[in-house]
Amino acid sequence: MYNPFEKLDLNKKNPIILGIESSCDETAAAVIKGRQILSNEIASSASVQALFGGVVPEIASRAHTVAVAEVVDRAIKNAGISYADIDAVAVTYGAGLLGALLVGVSFAKAFAYALNKPLIAVNHIRGHLAASYLSAPELKPPFVTLLASGGHTAVLYAKSEAEFEILGATLDDAAGEAFDKVARVLGLQYPGGPNIEKCALEGKAIVPMPKMLKGGGGYNFSYSGLKTAVINYCHTKEQKNEAYSKADVAASFQKAAIDVLVEKTVEGAKEKGVSVVTAGGGVAANTYLRESLQTACKKNGLRLVLPEKKYCTDNAAMIASEGLVQYRLGNFADMTLTAKASIPLAATLETVQSRRAAEKGAQ
Repeated sequence: MYNPFEKLDLNKKNPIILGIESSCDETAAAVIKGRQILSNEIASSASVQALFGGVVPEIASRAHTVAVAEVVDRAIKNAGISYADIDAVAVTYGAGLLGALLVGVSFAKAFAYALNKPLIAVNHIRGHLAASYLSAPELKPPFVTLLASGGHTAVLYAKSEAEFEILGATLDDAAGEAFDKVARVLGLQYPGGPNIEKCALEGKAIVPMPKMLKGGGGYNFSYSGLKTAVINYCHTKEQKNEAYSKADVAASFQKAAIDVLVEKTVEGAKEKGVSVVTAGGGVAANTYLRESLQTACKKNGLRLVLPEKKYCTDNAAMIASEGLVQYRLGNFADMTLTAKASIPLAATLETVQSRRAAEKGAQ
């Protein structure tokens, strides 16, 4: 009978967490001991997806099905542990591609059941936020964090490991989504973010771009106007048969997209009176953002904690890291866990305590 809680020690100093991630085109597994990474393995289908200009859900799901068992086995082997050493299994249950998520969730449920280990449901976005703990094990809230990914863009105030306040968020496209769309306009391959960054190195930020709520809108962002400005600029040049520099457009877009992120993140930290700033999500791997954020934080006397680039993009170490947070909170899932393609940002940041209080009040 499945009963993993009989001898569970929530106060264990450094529990060993296996993390599994399959929300998009990376099949990933990692093992952490406390906040120490013992292994981090990834099998990506990105090169295949690039042939189609983006992720094809069915192809991603099939790739996960083929790779998941081998990747998990490799992560455990390279961590130098046995299956019995694992204290809990953490898996991404949302948000992402539904078919892809189902592969990871199904495998994690079977794995946890077979070993009689606790199962932890991890929201992908909270995984990105927990990645900073891997780079700075001593890190403790409160701090302000910039979330910049393909699905969400927001400035958040971390009150504790479990509780976040949304200071501001995108009103339309996410930053990563805008990078992918602009890359397609410029004829750059998928994934758009790193290819825009590479192209921008050869150009100058001299093409006029809209300010994107830079002087207003509180801590909110809007990327639809910026994306449209790039489309209009390129199409106008092409219709007039005028030459233009794709590198200059890429550099100009990148600067406009990122400068406002940096500005509002630092302003949020100053308003909340915190001394630490963190960042997470795929866009946090962008070198221009990292350097700009470092400069702005130094200028304002703030400490910046950034995950390594490989822990900004999708990976299982960040899922294990958030799994550790939920483990210590005693927030476990059962065998009815299923995948969710979409989870609103507010629900993502809801605390375990507030959810339990709401459930109790409804009884």
